[in-house]
Amino acid sequence: MKKIAWIGTGVMGHAMVSHLINAGYPVSIFTRSKEKAADLADKATVVDTIAQAVLDADVIITMVGYPTDVESVYAGVDGVFDHAKKGALCIDMTTSSPTLAQKLYALALTKGLRMLDAPVSGGDIGARNATLSIMVGGDIADFDEAKPLFEQMGKSITHIGKAGFGQHCKMANQIVVAGNIAAISESMFYAKNAGVDPHIVLQAISGGAAGSWQVTNNGPKILTGNYDPGFYIHHFIKDLTLVEEEALKADISLPVVRQVLALYRQLLDEGYGQLGTQALIKAYGKNYEHEH
Repeated sequence: MKKIAWIGTGVMGHAMVSHLINAGYPVSIFTRSKEKAADLADKATVVDTIAQAVLDADVIITMVGYPTDVESVYAGVDGVFDHAKKGALCIDMTTSSPTLAQKLYALALTKGLRMLDAPVSGGDIGARNATLSIMVGGDIADFDEAKPLFEQMGKSITHIGKAGFGQHCKMANQIVVAGNIAAISESMFYAKNAGVDPHIVLQAISGGAAGSWQVTNNGPKILTGNYDPGFYIHHFIKDLTLVEEEALKADISLPVVRQVLALYRQLLDEGYGQLGTQALIKAYGKNYEHEH
């Protein structure tokens, strides 16, 4: 059975690696906040350095925060590329830059390593339930090798194409999420101000053409004021900023992303970055109060 090195046990990574551990894979874990992996120490090996984690690992999987973290973990001093054994398969599951994914893929080859970019969608619920959508860029042979691991963490597993294409697919995914969460917030704000019970409206529209994962999972949270993070606002801003950067490179305009990102940045400026993405409804309320 393949030896796994796992780096990053935040909201998503903790649940994801748990599925691999429970499936019987030998796992070594490195995470910057060691206490986040304390409850995994009885079933996995929690270590102090990346070098210790990747020692003899057949597969190295990362789930960290930002592209800068990804680059540092792999290509930084004492990073994965300095210590992984020849032939190891590296899989970055962070939502990161497509351009960086292509750069790391090429760099991995020079080190005798292999690299996949495999960002996920489904939030903390998908991570806990092993129902994530996993979008993979890189060589098809490496994808086939990694698929049994992906199947422990997700339900929809798709090889999108060459290196970086997994990240491009995640960018497309986040555009849909951005428009969807904004539309739900706007819809509920409209219903409330029209004097209609938004709870009844949500129930009515969820079974029709407006139905979606966001409506089902974040709609009720919006109405009850539950802003606990399944996905942090500050991480979503990171994702949408990456989308804008890629759109700029392609010289295309994405007005939905631009408008939703502006609303989220407003919330970040007001100190709400640690809330879940469903807290977007706050921006509608605050802007209404400001206008009136």
